[in-house]
Amino acid sequence: MAFDIDLIQKVYEQLPGKVEAARKLLGRPLTLAEKTLYSHTYEAPTRAYGRGHDYVNFSPDRVAMQDATAQMALLQFSTCGRDKVAVPSTVHCDHLIQAKVGAQEDLATALDVNKEVYDFLASISNKYGIGFWRAGAGIIHQVVLENYAFPGGMMIGTDSHTPNAGGLGMIAIGVGGADAVDVMAGLPWELKMPKLIGVKLIGKMNGWTSAKDIILKVAGILTVKGGTGAIVEYFGEGADSLSCTGKATICNMGAEIGATCSMFGYDEKMGDYLRGTNREHVAQLANTVYNDLRADKEVYDNPEAFYDQLIEINLDELEPHVNGPFTPDLATPISQMAAALKEHGWPEDIEVALIGSCTNSSYEDISRSAFIAKQAMAKGLKAKSEFTITPGSEMVRYTIERDGMLGTFTDMGGMILANACGPCIGQWARHVDDPTKKNTIVTSFNRNFAKRNDGLSSTHAFVASPEIVTAFALAGKLSFNPMKDTIKNDKGEDVMLDEPQGYEMPPKGFEVKDPGYVAPAVDGSKVQVIVDPNSDRLQLLQPFTAWDGKDMTGLKLLIKAFGKCTTDHISMAGPWLKYRGHLDNISNNMLIGALNAYSMETNKVKNQLTGEYGEVPQVARAYKAKHIGSIVVGDENYGEGSSREHAAMEPRHLGVQVILVKSFARIHETNLKKQGMLAITFCEKTDYDKIQEDDTIDILGLTHFVPGDQLTVVLHHKDGTKEEFKVNQSYNEQQIEWFKAGGALNVIRRNVAAEVVA
Repeated sequence: MAFDIDLIQKVYEQLPGKVEAARKLLGRPLTLAEKTLYSHTYEAPTRAYGRGHDYVNFSPDRVAMQDATAQMALLQFSTCGRDKVAVPSTVHCDHLIQAKVGAQEDLATALDVNKEVYDFLASISNKYGIGFWRAGAGIIHQVVLENYAFPGGMMIGTDSHTPNAGGLGMIAIGVGGADAVDVMAGLPWELKMPKLIGVKLIGKMNGWTSAKDIILKVAGILTVKGGTGAIVEYFGEGADSLSCTGKATICNMGAEIGATCSMFGYDEKMGDYLRGTNREHVAQLANTVYNDLRADKEVYDNPEAFYDQLIEINLDELEPHVNGPFTPDLATPISQMAAALKEHGWPEDIEVALIGSCTNSSYEDISRSAFIAKQAMAKGLKAKSEFTITPGSEMVRYTIERDGMLGTFTDMGGMILANACGPCIGQWARHVDDPTKKNTIVTSFNRNFAKRNDGLSSTHAFVASPEIVTAFALAGKLSFNPMKDTIKNDKGEDVMLDEPQGYEMPPKGFEVKDPGYVAPAVDGSKVQVIVDPNSDRLQLLQPFTAWDGKDMTGLKLLIKAFGKCTTDHISMAGPWLKYRGHLDNISNNMLIGALNAYSMETNKVKNQLTGEYGEVPQVARAYKAKHIGSIVVGDENYGEGSSREHAAMEPRHLGVQVILVKSFARIHETNLKKQGMLAITFCEKTDYDKIQEDDTIDILGLTHFVPGDQLTVVLHHKDGTKEEFKVNQSYNEQQIEWFKAGGALNVIRRNVAAEVVA
């Protein structure tokens, strides 16, 4: 269905003039990202902004929130003094449905178990003019692509895979809830001007290769932090040959390289998708500004002059990839997988194969996988591994059921799960006999950190395209290469799978009876939002305290995290999702997945007050009870992964005042700043090694805290000696104001109150 046509029409009416003004301002041709960024600045730009240097205020067109993050975002918004959101906003109930026995039963259970949360989200959405998508309607990113995304627009979303909408030519960026509050309150949204990475796609895919393999290849090139602070812009004949949903898959998983977002230029494939999803008018409007929805010709002709980094991939030569385990950037071409298994000792037998998720649940993905399943059964094959299918939306689910694909999967031995995130985010009641046994699962999801899918550190999770995952399910072996290997059928014959075939769009069109959308009240002033004060799932927020104006002294080291420390390690999902609206309760999972650098154990740190070891949240609470601040020390790319702001709010709530790391992931660093935390980085990364388990730590220089200046860390060791070193900080003047006020939300409240008085 079509939403916000008036908004889209206004964007397109203003776009040519804004692009031409930006072109004159920069004095050169523009990339697609630059056109979209400069046309969405909060105020008309008066100078060229420095990539990777200048902070810029933007004015996004819309906000999207999933149910797990929407709780905290809307609890914050409800305290800021506004009576309605300033931009179109939506809530999507996709995270709280646990996959266990099948779609219908799992959805019914979720509606019962999560009734309190769903009622809260429905009522608060109704009150503040927010569109509400019920549980079962689908995964936020697929629903946004089908209904809201439009070429040349800008959107923020409280989920790290918001960039999925880049498949429809949109700048769509994952953020924390506090950022969403800014935009919903009508305030500017701040972002450091991104660098630009160009990916030129030449040739055309064929056979078993799919769009998923492009981003798996890119992840192997750039690693999990190679895209940090950058927008990845895809172009070339190969880009134009990809379906719109294939483009979305690539943009979705761009989160795994740390990219701010990814995007493609508007083309015929996007127009086809808009028309196929009942948005003919949007396609017509986009066609009127076609050239402004793509980079200038000079950029395509000479990309080296316009991008900070350029990658070229020949799709004619690209083969399917399998990435993992334990990190999404460990990329292995399928022809080398058998050798990699032997080299690393990864378990060869596949226990579960899972397709779907926000990354790969389009009609095209499902139709190609269903083709494999159907022809395999005709050859006497059935799934040797457990096999699950997660539709991305009710529209996709209804259409593929109508077209017989769900029946094909169940005949093959598959289980259909609810239109929700499910196993992709740890919402999976997996059936295992021995949770300690090393095992392999393969998914078409996006993220595969340890414990991510099933909570088991013994699980080796690999990521591949839906077609390859389906083939793996039939073979039951990770060493299987469908391009050359055979499988024994029920007659003992060796048979090969045919190359997958599918449809970019359903030949008979999409169809759905009830998409699951609930429009908000025109006037929500009389709508009551009630939170039970005795609830263990929802808790009204109290403002964080302001900075006391002094240097931070006497901080206790809470934990020195070793190696990869994602937001999953800082604030786990899975069973903890039910507490996403209750800050105190969910804080009991703070950093329980982080590896203690001294003991190499998780959730076991030294309490310096007693000398005993305890769980991380318990030790933090002990320091807080004594009014003693604490500090967390981390490694590289700290806070990579999900955008969940709980990973910033929990330390703040439990008395952590400083996060000191070698480097931050972009979203997490911003989230920390928004909550009034001090987020700093080592100037010399080897200083990480100087920090000892019993250290008491001072942070000096805060009394003259200004942008660009280094701060000083003083380590007081247990033996009476001390060391000091400089650390870097990236705060601008506005972010320093957040720090001093105790958080960005306190600044918003103050400003709104001032407006009311005025």
